[in-house]
Amino acid sequence: MWKMASWCVRAVRQSYSLVASPALMRASPRLLCTATQQKSGQGSEEEVEKPEQSAAEKVLLEEKNQLEGQLKDMTEKYKRALADTENLRTRNERMVEDAKLYGIQGFCKDLLEVADILEKATESVPKEEVTSRNPHLKNLYDGLVMTEVQIQKVFTKHGLVKLNPDGQKFDPYEHEALFHAPIEGKEPGTVAVVTKVGYKLHGRTLRPALVGVVKGP
Repeated sequence: MWKMASWCVRAVRQSYSLVASPALMRASPRLLCTATQQKSGQGSEEEVEKPEQSAAEKVLLEEKNQLEGQLKDMTEKYKRALADTENLRTRNERMVEDAKLYGIQGFCKDLLEVADILEKATESVPKEEVTSRNPHLKNLYDGLVMTEVQIQKVFTKHGLVKLNPDGQKFDPYEHEALFHAPIEGKEPGTVAVVTKVGYKLHGRTLRPALVGVVKGP
């Protein structure tokens, strides 16, 4: 028992001497400093990461603004292209419609000369001679009149309308004045004489009427 007690006392003394040794006391502040440095190092790393994150956000914001600008520019270009395409489509449709309406313009001009000849032929026949006593002349005259009426029907069917502005106000878009003369009893600026009738094709003057206009005093 005595030996066991002595051994326990020595062990306690050795433990106390180890804890109170100068070497351990000198090491403890070092360990404390190391731990403090490690903690402060972690804090500084976090502080370094914050500016890095801010720089990344700045880069992303710049890219976002750049993409938004590009999107706006492309949208404007798309709208302009769409408007140009619509205008081109409208012009093409109008050109097609005009081609349908006025494609026969040259052919109509050539037929107008035929109509003029028929009109002059019927006007040149003396009406008093067109009787049953002259059956050949009467048949010829009736044939000319029927032909003239039929050709005018064909003209009207295709939008070709005769212009006979006798007594109407002079219109420079539909009439061509050959002369001006004072005529008693007629209003100045009106058509006094029609030497050649005009024609309009679907509202567009194909050939102006050749007229004489009343001149003012």
